[in-house]
Amino acid sequence: MVEVAIFDIDGTLVDSVDLHARAWQEAFQHFGFDLPYAEIRYQIGKGGDQLLPALLPEEVVERRGKEIENYRLELFRRKYFPLVRPFPLVRELFERIRADGKRIALASSAKQEDLKTYRGIASIEGLIDAETSSNDAEQSKPHPDILEATMRRLGLSDTSAAVMIGDTPYDAEAASRIGLRSLGVLCGGFPETDLRAAGCLAIYRDPADLLAKYDESLLVRS
Repeated sequence: MVEVAIFDIDGTLVDSVDLHARAWQEAFQHFGFDLPYAEIRYQIGKGGDQLLPALLPEEVVERRGKEIENYRLELFRRKYFPLVRPFPLVRELFERIRADGKRIALASSAKQEDLKTYRGIASIEGLIDAETSSNDAEQSKPHPDILEATMRRLGLSDTSAAVMIGDTPYDAEAASRIGLRSLGVLCGGFPETDLRAAGCLAIYRDPADLLAKYDESLLVRS
């Protein structure tokens, strides 16, 4: 029986993937790297520790990676965070899950200090039982560190008691590495074929679609 729904945030609960990609592209350009937008966008969902090595030479990452990452973070908070909007019916979905007697956790590659802002944007304050961020992990998704920290924080050892919901293949890969089942949403812009190949057992358009089909979903019908 599923006891906990674990949600990613960016691209899953809030419309921010394009904004993150634009911030990374602008940061790369600031440091002299002109990278294609589509190439950057496909890496969103990873933390900087995984995204940078996928896009830049190893010696650049070693020498300037932290500087680039810090510049990008400050840029996103200042210029792009005010543009982030929630997807429809996120709070209503969370209220439905809670009314069903289940707990809700957030597991994000974002920084801990940004989670409060995300909760406010998504209007989910007061509905979260646990949350973990990149601050709780040595490696970000697709490594499972953040989800392992989430399970510990929830006091769960049985992975069949939780389901991961995310918009990227990296969410599903991280879940599968520790035996968690996962559901995918398309609102982050990743292809359905990639989500299924990474391990998602079912795909929904967005949180509103999951809410509409809640009673037939893995959250109810194990």
